[in-house]
Amino acid sequence: MHFAMVGLGRMGGNMVRRLARASLRAAVFDRDPATAEQLAVETGALACDDLERLVGSLSAPRIVWMMLPAGAPSASTFERLLALLEPGDVIVDGANAWYRDSISRGAVAAEHGLGFVDAGVSGGVWGLANGYGLMVGGVEADVAKVAPFLRALAPAPDRGWVRCGPPGAGHFAKMVHNGIEYGMMQAYAEGFALLAAKSELQLDVAAIAESWRHGTVIRSWLLDLTAGFLSRDASLRTTAPVVADSGEGRWTAIEAIELGVPAPVMTLALIERFASQGHDDYTHRLLAEMRAAFGGHTVTRDPG
Repeated sequence: MHFAMVGLGRMGGNMVRRLARASLRAAVFDRDPATAEQLAVETGALACDDLERLVGSLSAPRIVWMMLPAGAPSASTFERLLALLEPGDVIVDGANAWYRDSISRGAVAAEHGLGFVDAGVSGGVWGLANGYGLMVGGVEADVAKVAPFLRALAPAPDRGWVRCGPPGAGHFAKMVHNGIEYGMMQAYAEGFALLAAKSELQLDVAAIAESWRHGTVIRSWLLDLTAGFLSRDASLRTTAPVVADSGEGRWTAIEAIELGVPAPVMTLALIERFASQGHDDYTHRLLAEMRAAFGGHTVTRDPG
């Protein structure tokens, strides 16, 4: 056994399940031992209660895939693995990490004689059934060691995964991927909002969404998902209008500015998410007061 997964959340756990379907056994570790034990029963994985045992259970060359939140959890685990692994082993970081951190970690790993592969992972909760889109960065020899597992995780062995370039390239590609995702989601949301607002035409928004899935130039998996939940409740009255943003959307906008590459759609989609989180409340209050000051327009007062 050469492969281990650290972090068994929604994606990490399902990735182990997908590997098991391809007869690839893994050692697993999670901060919640019960999660690791349950997954071991389900998949035949080896549950380990600490990183030392995890590494000790593997044969060289060892591949340890971290599927942890970006930031402190990934950074601290990376540091611990540097001390536990041996030259020729490979650390894979599957977090939505900043690509510049991955470039630095690749250099640090090389100083220890270790390989480092940064893996941008797309597919969410559907990856188990459909496979994961994988964008990886790393030295070719290191990616080659991980390739059997990439082939099993991808939608098919020969597609859906790509070596993008050296360390950092995988997370850079995933960063741009998420920026595009923001823009696509925003366009769909605005379009369906227009349909819903035209009340006098009594538009069947759910039926229109379903029809657009077939033969149109805007059909996509995102549209498939959208048509699915609109068919259950086209009003969305029970859905709070708050949309979180990941660090990757922000990094994409910053990178576009630093490179001088126009990216207005992705950037504005990010700003719209800020607006949904209440960051524009003061702005809107100020606008209302300015309209009242110069035009005498009525200001709606918040009773709270």
